[in-house]
Amino acid sequence: MNAEISGVIVLFLITLVLAWPLGSYIAKIYAGERTWTDPIFAPIERLFFRVSGIDSSREMTWVEHLKAMLTINLLWFLLSMLVLMNMAWLPLNPDGNPSMTPDLAFNTAISFVVNCNLQHYSGESGLSYLGQIWLMFLQFVSAATGLAAAAVLFNALRNRANSSPAAEGSGVGLGNFYNYFLKSNTRILLPLCIIVSTILMINGTPMTFAGKDTVVGLQGDTVQVSRGPVAAFVAIKHLGTNGGGFYGANSAHPLENPSYLTGVLEMMAQFLIPAAMVFAFGFYLRRRKLALMIMGVMTIGFLLLVIPNMASEMRGNPAFSAMHIDQNLGAMEGKEVRFGAAFSGFWSIMTTVISTGSVNAMHDSTMPLSGMNELLAMMVNGFYGGCGVGLLNFFVYLIIAVFIAGLMVGRTPEFLGKKVEAREVKIAMLVALLSPLLTLGGAALAAWMQVQDPALPWLNNPGFHGFSEMLYEMTSANANNGSGFEGLGDNNPFWNISTGLVMLLGRFLPIIGPIAIAGLLAAKKYVPESAGTLKTDTATFGMMIFSVIVIITALSYFPALALGPIAEYFSM
Repeated sequence: MNAEISGVIVLFLITLVLAWPLGSYIAKIYAGERTWTDPIFAPIERLFFRVSGIDSSREMTWVEHLKAMLTINLLWFLLSMLVLMNMAWLPLNPDGNPSMTPDLAFNTAISFVVNCNLQHYSGESGLSYLGQIWLMFLQFVSAATGLAAAAVLFNALRNRANSSPAAEGSGVGLGNFYNYFLKSNTRILLPLCIIVSTILMINGTPMTFAGKDTVVGLQGDTVQVSRGPVAAFVAIKHLGTNGGGFYGANSAHPLENPSYLTGVLEMMAQFLIPAAMVFAFGFYLRRRKLALMIMGVMTIGFLLLVIPNMASEMRGNPAFSAMHIDQNLGAMEGKEVRFGAAFSGFWSIMTTVISTGSVNAMHDSTMPLSGMNELLAMMVNGFYGGCGVGLLNFFVYLIIAVFIAGLMVGRTPEFLGKKVEAREVKIAMLVALLSPLLTLGGAALAAWMQVQDPALPWLNNPGFHGFSEMLYEMTSANANNGSGFEGLGDNNPFWNISTGLVMLLGRFLPIIGPIAIAGLLAAKKYVPESAGTLKTDTATFGMMIFSVIVIITALSYFPALALGPIAEYFSM
């Protein structure tokens, strides 16, 4: 057990060390500075823009950025519906898997377009290889969309010493969305995916277009084992903080995650870019102290979730202890022996904090308070977070904290030389309140329907845990996470459509809000710092942000958590 804890600490620290130079590299890419990848990818990018007719040098306002983002995502959604509903007769289907029903295709298309990857199907039986490849493409472009949105935020928050504020509605040029988007794919995601997928292949993850293979097990049983282009899928699944599994068991599957070594690699892969984006923020704005403050707040929040989670899983299940079952290995129900309780507990929080949503153990089998921590990680949705969007979510909390702190000390709220006024705070509060509205509203509707018709085939577990399963599903959809308490029967029209709509709103409104705030701030006159300026790169202000996060989350979600995992804990 001590070796498991040491392994977790080492992989966490190594990833942070690697994220620092990667953050510097990302900042140079978005700033248009020369990097070592220019000779490799610049010609490809120029060819793409020449063929598409896009002028990548044209400055776009924040409104134009949003229009471009929403338009291109709508196109991907429509193409996804076309592919998923016609897989049965399209090529690359050696195992003869069927097409999806309209409601399942609707849910899956939205899920992968918005970087959530909530899966109401089992990949090896629910998708053809063409379907898997198309979803792999969506995992690239959805991650790049989040990174491009963060790049717009970077550009908007640069100090612009404007002599006068911009005219109302004129907007400020904030770079080019297509330029940020393409470079996020070619310069960041693709090179890292090549490295990770190669290591996975060497360690036994399949990468083939052949159909099922016949394998004789250790007990002499003959089974059909699904294969496919798994290594490439798993690489972008984690690096893009997507989380969608090629197999139904996700990273608990021995071909998707063959060993402890690949488990460490996949864990590092999903943490690397979110951490690097925080450092890139500091490098881009030349405010490293601010970036370190943000990283400190995120890390404290993460540790307050992951340490109790690991301890809870390592202690074991008291119900098993009462039956005199050995608990030396921890609570091992739903876990793989090759990973263990400590590493599985660490993964469950890292994957919910980051919004990857991949699993190496079944969250439905974790202890009640572990389930609560996994829920809290998604409810906050601002500690590290997904590619780019984690920083956008944190920015909302930051704006609220700036406003409150300014009022408390009697100073005009300012952030990076721009006054934070009523319009920006209203947008931030709307985004902050949207999350509990979607999550709790969806869970309440599901619970009401279940009470009205107990025969609905949704819950395999009654009582408190059943409510937790429904709450978790809506929370995961809203947080663009994709993991689930899989005791819930979710492949039906209600869950497919309801979570599809929650995913759609939970993805794009939290992106639109921060970019709108950043665009409004960028258009304002720059106010040089003075003795009366509120410092936002200090530990004191970091405590203020953390307090805002805790208060908003507690007030919004504690009643629901009390009805689910907390009540289950006290009933054990």
